[in-house]
Parts: sequence; C-alpha cells; structure tokens
Amino acid sequence: MSVFSTDQPERSAVSHSHDCHTARFTTIWPDETVGIITVQGELDASNAIAFADHVEACAGVGDRLVLDLSPLSFFGTAGFSALHTINVRCANASARWVMVTGDAVSRLLRVCDPDHTLPVADSVREAVELLDGEPRRLLQLVPEPS
Repeated sequence: MSVFSTDQPERSAVSHSHDCHTARFTTIWPDETVGIITVQGELDASNAIAFADHVEACAGVGDRLVLDLSPLSFFGTAGFSALHTINVRCANASARWVMVTGDAVSRLLRVCDPDHTLPVADSVREAVELLDGEPRRLLQLVPEPS
C-alpha cells in the first residue's frame, strides 16, 4: 500500500489514500463540494483519532462528506466515539455528513445508537442524495420561550 499524505486533502476526482495502522482512508472528490471517504480494514483505538482528524481536514475542503464504512472488517467502540467527534467537528465547520455502514458498523450502532441519531444511508448514492436534500434538523435541547 502506498501512502499519499498532505495537510489538506486535494479536491479532484483522483483519490488519495492514507494508511493508519490497520486502516486505509481513501478520499475522492467527485465535485468541488462532495468528498467520499472510504475506510477499509479495522477502525479501533489505534487509528480512530486519526480518522476523525482526517474527516475534519476534509470538512475544511468541502461542505458535504460521505463516510463509506461498509468495507470495514472491524469497528470498535473507539470508532463509535470518533463518529461523535466527527459529528461535532463537522457541525463546527458547517459541513454535512452521512455514513454508509456495513456489518461491522451496523452491529455496533444497534447497541450504541439505538435512537439512530447519527446520519446513515444504505449506499454511497443514497448518501449523496441525502446530502443534496434538506439538512437534518438538529435536536433542540432547550425549548424556546413562548
């Protein structure tokens, strides 16, 4: 596996990859605003923070991100924590994101996200379509005064 790493991901249809322990993050930019980040291998404590950092860097480049986690063979609780970090960082960067899950991720989400608070799609195509639509409404934690 070759490694192409830069501080800021490049915007182009050509992909760039970053290997981090037991995972590979591959990012493509099919257009100027949508980045598709595919993660292969295992996402665990050894690389979850690097994954969140990679997604944050991409959120600084484009305002819509698809995280394709379907190829993952293992997804640990550190990966789940990274998803919450990604959620906060993308909100701070005014970037929208949706993930595509596979068996490893779905298994953990059933237990750790039973209320389906994280944005999920069944395919990359569906994820892009969701991002093209209206933004998800954020939960209102404190009611507005009448």
